[in-house]
Amino acid sequence: MKPQPTPETAPYWEGARQGELRVQRCGECGRHYFYPRPACRYCASRDVRWVTVSGRARLVSYVINQRPMPGMEGLSPVIALVELDEGPRLMTNIVGVEPTPENLPLDLRLRVCFQDDTPVFRPEGAAV
Repeated sequence: MKPQPTPETAPYWEGARQGELRVQRCGECGRHYFYPRPACRYCASRDVRWVTVSGRARLVSYVINQRPMPGMEGLSPVIALVELDEGPRLMTNIVGVEPTPENLPLDLRLRVCFQDDTPVFRPEGAAV
């Protein structure tokens, strides 16, 4: 079950359909942020725009979900918090790696990939 875009999140999902990871960036202070909002979370400027980011990140925290919700059995069981190189943190799934703690050290370098137009992350160098 994919989230339904709202006016605030539509540019994020449109980017995902195009294979791009997009977040907002403030034109006043220059910082990137996520979750979408009409004003910068750091300086309150309304001079914000959507930008495509590198898609590189590091693993901050995760849980290996042993009991997926009905209808979501096909999703990766690794639910993670990742920090983009540009700064924002996102909740996501980790794919392309056996879901064991030995394979998921904190600070693991990750790269975005897309499954069904949804951004997920995989270890750098792992096959898509």
